[in-house]
Amino acid sequence: MSRSMHHLAKAGLWQNNPALVQLLGLCPLLAVSNSVVNALGLGVATMLVLTGSNLTVSLLRSKVIPAIRLPAFVMIIASFTTCAELLMQAFAYTLYQTLGIFIPLIVTNCIILGRAEGFASKNTPLVSAFDGLMMGSGFTAVLVLLGMLREVLGTGSMFANMELLLPFAADWEMQWYNTGSPFLLAILPPGAFIFMGFLIALKNVIDKQLAKPELQAETLEKGSKRLRVTGQV
Repeated sequence: MSRSMHHLAKAGLWQNNPALVQLLGLCPLLAVSNSVVNALGLGVATMLVLTGSNLTVSLLRSKVIPAIRLPAFVMIIASFTTCAELLMQAFAYTLYQTLGIFIPLIVTNCIILGRAEGFASKNTPLVSAFDGLMMGSGFTAVLVLLGMLREVLGTGSMFANMELLLPFAADWEMQWYNTGSPFLLAILPPGAFIFMGFLIALKNVIDKQLAKPELQAETLEKGSKRLRVTGQV
């Protein structure tokens, strides 16, 4: 992997994660992440739309005049969103009904239009597609992690109903503990806000810990530059 690709992967998955750092796409992220299957379904659909739209925008960047650039980008994103919607209707119809309006609303996701305008319109197709894949993967990873936390704390199980998305995953469900009634705070949107706050705080703590060695090395380097030898030997 080249240095630029490595940088894009690191940025999309961690340093510039669209959910944890840019705080984009929070409406669908918080609304449908009450289970892993819902989170994974929306995350994969968003990732496909983001990758496809980035690639197409990059291919057409020299063909579209500035006056109609944003409408053209929206049409491209809407086309890929429709494709994702039709694929989900064909192969995961029950999950499509569960996710409801949030699949068509992918077209309004700020992450996708932001990457199309800010990155794909200025870079080559391969790099743009890889950027879309990494940004989509970072968004999906946060969705799935949030879905795991909310599903386990809310219902005591994990990977329930995964066959709605993956037909071979009917026996993936894991029961962590038995609960007479679900923990509603974890399942409802207020719980999503709380868990999302904890995830952002955890990322900030990890970033500070990772930055300490670099700061110490920089301090030592600056200190060594200030040393002067005086007198004669």
